[in-house]
Amino acid sequence: MNLIKDIEHYDFLNTASKIAGEVGVELYIVGGFVRDIFLKRQKDEIDFLIVGKENNFVERFSKELDVKKINIYKNFGTAQFMFNDLKLEFVNSRKESYNKESRNPKVINGTFEEDIARRDFTINTLAVSLNQNNFGELIDTYNGLQDIENKIIKTPLNPDETFDDDPLRIMRAFRFAATLDFDVDEKIIEAARLNKERLKIVSQERITDEFLKILSSSKPSIGLKLLQKSEVMSVVFPQISKLEGVEQRKDFHHKEVFLHTCTVVDNISENTEDVWLRFAALVHDIAKPQTKKFVEGTGWTFHGHEEIGARMMNQIFHNLKLPLSKLNYIKKLVRLHLRPIALAKDEVTDSAIRRFIVEADEDLNDLITLCRADITSKNPQKVSKYLANYDRVMKKVLEVQEKDKLRAFQSPVRGEEIMKVCNLKPSKKVGEIKKVIEEAILDGIIANDYDEAYDYLLKIKDKFLENT
Repeated sequence: MNLIKDIEHYDFLNTASKIAGEVGVELYIVGGFVRDIFLKRQKDEIDFLIVGKENNFVERFSKELDVKKINIYKNFGTAQFMFNDLKLEFVNSRKESYNKESRNPKVINGTFEEDIARRDFTINTLAVSLNQNNFGELIDTYNGLQDIENKIIKTPLNPDETFDDDPLRIMRAFRFAATLDFDVDEKIIEAARLNKERLKIVSQERITDEFLKILSSSKPSIGLKLLQKSEVMSVVFPQISKLEGVEQRKDFHHKEVFLHTCTVVDNISENTEDVWLRFAALVHDIAKPQTKKFVEGTGWTFHGHEEIGARMMNQIFHNLKLPLSKLNYIKKLVRLHLRPIALAKDEVTDSAIRRFIVEADEDLNDLITLCRADITSKNPQKVSKYLANYDRVMKKVLEVQEKDKLRAFQSPVRGEEIMKVCNLKPSKKVGEIKKVIEEAILDGIIANDYDEAYDYLLKIKDKFLENT
């Protein structure tokens, strides 16, 4: 098969072919660029494989394209530069060998065949020749094109050997499955199970990066379920792996929490590409296993799972090396994810709505998006009822916001003025007085208004100053 028609509008490839011939090397396009031609996906980088002895191909090629900045990584035998919004990467053909203690291979020069064999998955072993004698010819050593057509992830060599050498490929297999909506060869799942402990030699940052890419895919449950089925989840995110399990007592069932969580993550992914909102969906019920209790006549309960789940986030963020800038956001959504449904009752007070608005603050819309995604019932009537409840809550929220101007809530009387009126220095007592004013506004005792807040300060200040 010849792919000239697919690459002919990349004029610079003819230049690359000409220079390769002049310096005496073989040149190929390999990997994702070739794969994505058949998947009809947007391509923003090209990987070049150079086969031959020490050469100056990259320098000659970049000079011909008038590229000034080249990044050369001699330790890895690679180079890269940008051209026409494309990232061009170059690697010399190589053969790799691994030891048990590290995923960093020992690299030596290799043939084209040896380089292709070391690649992770058959869909990434496809190559296109840029050599003048067979320019544009597809080279498919491991039936990668057939695997693309069959939508399946396979390894070119024995997957047990592939994962033992580089265990991060376990995560990449499941990430590709989720990203491309492909199946995974059963041999890969079994090899992942056998080699899951090998992931401990990989840096946490690399594992977490792959995990977040799974979470960023169009249907994250594909990758999440593969991680669980292969038992890899117990290594990379043990708190999620513990969500699996169904128990029955008498006629009472509870939803299988892991599958429910997968559905919630898929639901929310239809409405947002924000990986952190998706992460909140993943962990919203994370404390259910330790709060699960059977109450006679009631059934299964999970009292306090939202609060305990929020507290678990500190350790989870530390273990996964997640950015701490997102910690409070995730804790807030986990802690509040049951609150809106409790506010859907007709008799709920404006005071309760005010407190909810202040607690959710700028993340209110994200919280409601999470709550809507949390509806996983197969009963259309129940779904309609729950959605109507959230609509009712948001209507109340908007009414109270409009009435109270609570969008950026804080006491209209600020700390500096409290210190001046009460003749206080900066202290804990200033914060206590400010808090009481804010509570009075939230409870509807006074309006969210400067004059009323100031009068209220004059009214309560003596009680706070008695013991000063």
